[in-house]
Amino acid sequence: MIVFSNTTPFIALASTGQLELLPRLFNAIHVADAVIEECAEGGRIAVPDLRSLSWVVPAGEMSGSIQPLLMELDGGEKQTIALAIDRRADLVIMDERLGRRVAEYVGLKVTGTLGVLAKAKSVGLIPSFRAAADALRSEGMYYSAELIARLSDHLGIVADVRLRAPSIAPAPSPSPLSLS
Repeated sequence: MIVFSNTTPFIALASTGQLELLPRLFNAIHVADAVIEECAEGGRIAVPDLRSLSWVVPAGEMSGSIQPLLMELDGGEKQTIALAIDRRADLVIMDERLGRRVAEYVGLKVTGTLGVLAKAKSVGLIPSFRAAADALRSEGMYYSAELIARLSDHLGIVADVRLRAPSIAPAPSPSPLSLS
């Protein structure tokens, strides 16, 4: 599976010490050089040098005919989308609304950091989606409270279905045959 990520999911997951979810869920994450550079610029939230992480696959950079479509996006988003198209990525992890819309428009399957947390919860890597999402918000990452609530409800429903054993009524016992 080829998975690309933009910058924000790295920053968000690093902010709460959950960066290790990416390799545990996807094995390897492909990144554009622009994403590596954006993460290296530093800021309030420290992200490790992506080149030092064994599960990060530097993917270089891309130029080409899709670039005009990507004019309004930042460098990391442009490069992530262009490389994901070129490498026929199975999934792109991106949080920015415009970037997500463009990626979906060009036919890429997209999830965001909350989708990563939802997947982590569904496979048992984190105990609580809600707590993990709230931790991101408390670190200053903006995620819609409504979206968090909808995903929490969905995960709760899925968990309920998994926890409830199907009620199977015992088969009726065969009635004794009477030969009279």
